[in-house]
Amino acid sequence: MTTSNFNLQPEILEDEITKLIPLEEKHFEALFQAASDPLIWEQHPSKDRYHREGFTAFFKAAMDSKGSFLILDKQTGEIMGTTRYYDYDPEKSSVGIGYTFITRKYWGGPYNSSNKKLLIDYAFQHVNSILFHVGAENFRSQKAVLKLGAEKVRDMVITANGIDMPYFEYELKK
Repeated sequence: MTTSNFNLQPEILEDEITKLIPLEEKHFEALFQAASDPLIWEQHPSKDRYHREGFTAFFKAAMDSKGSFLILDKQTGEIMGTTRYYDYDPEKSSVGIGYTFITRKYWGGPYNSSNKKLLIDYAFQHVNSILFHVGAENFRSQKAVLKLGAEKVRDMVITANGIDMPYFEYELKK
């Protein structure tokens, strides 16, 4: 299996529900508007991302990752959030999918599983394992990841801005 040609940011991934396009600097304001709802972040370890300062750091990291996507409603073109690939490891044939948020308007429907399926199907052309890192108190995301068929493999601590935060790692095997 060849992993050398895994482009973490292909031009477009889409199905009949969602369209993922590479995240660009010009998307900042519109995406910040989508992210400025505190309820989106209430179960997340980084609860300040609805403020410009917290979101700016999140967006910069997304841009620096070179694996981020803007999630669009395929029917209306409306921005519903963002997601990304991260921690690509050719040796272990694995990649992370995460840093995802979706606006509340799109919660509970087919949207999260649609965008994750696009990312998963594309990644499995290049890796054997996909990892998801979910905050220990982010019950919504834990449920969503289990629905995708991933299994919890370990408890871990992730340090951000000098603060240790409990996380769970889930794995989805090809």
